[in-house]
Amino acid sequence: MPPAIATHALTRSFDGFTAVDHIDLAVEAGQFFGFLGPNGAGKSTTIKMLTGLLAPSSGAVQILGQDLFYNPIEVKRHIGVVPEGMALFTRLTALEYLRFVGRMYGLDKATTEQRAEELLEFMGLSDQSRKLIADYSHGMSKKLALAAAVIHGPKVLFLDEPFEGVDAIAAGTLKAMLQGMIARGATIFLTSHVLEIVERLCSHVAIINHGQIVAHGSLEELRAGVQARLPLHGAADPENSAEANLTLEQIFLNVVGGASAARPEQELTWLS
Repeated sequence: MPPAIATHALTRSFDGFTAVDHIDLAVEAGQFFGFLGPNGAGKSTTIKMLTGLLAPSSGAVQILGQDLFYNPIEVKRHIGVVPEGMALFTRLTALEYLRFVGRMYGLDKATTEQRAEELLEFMGLSDQSRKLIADYSHGMSKKLALAAAVIHGPKVLFLDEPFEGVDAIAAGTLKAMLQGMIARGATIFLTSHVLEIVERLCSHVAIINHGQIVAHGSLEELRAGVQARLPLHGAADPENSAEANLTLEQIFLNVVGGASAARPEQELTWLS
């Protein structure tokens, strides 16, 4: 099978600034894939290109074996997206919005109605379904955006900070839903600054920095790669050393150089 998501030399420049610089990615079908990077590294620009919201300056994107830019409509039938900013139609009610999205994906009226009701119940929004989205809290809007992204049963789901502003109870519900999608063979491409969530959910990770991929592989491969560069501090058994249990946060800081950004001598004098 071809990768669910594949890029070749994908590049995007803005007025001479290269935000994404010739990146090559391969995400296999059924993977829960984390895409990480510091602010301004190129994460959201990459997702916009992967979902057809932004044309690349050069390079290619294939989704489920099809070229996104030659077959955009066919590809978009099989993907779901929770974009940065969510882009909801705020003058509709939640029920009206899900009906609209379902019909746009080609679902018949009965199926759309059934799935909309089930999703609103699942997301804990049933009692707010006839309320204008403009009056929703940020967390409620995030849950509705995710409901709209999965109403058609996508094979590939792109999530840009899906847990931002979502309470702990709702986050647990969403995680269970996403893991259920993976169990049924879907592919999920997730960006998040909450590294604990990425570490708990994702099997594979890529890290982008200054527009370039600086690490790419399974968590075990990334951990082993960082461990190989770290001293063992005299540990007799590397398997039991601290480096053998590196967290994703430690891996991330090591790869992007963040560990050097917080030196003890760097202090705010009026707070010390």
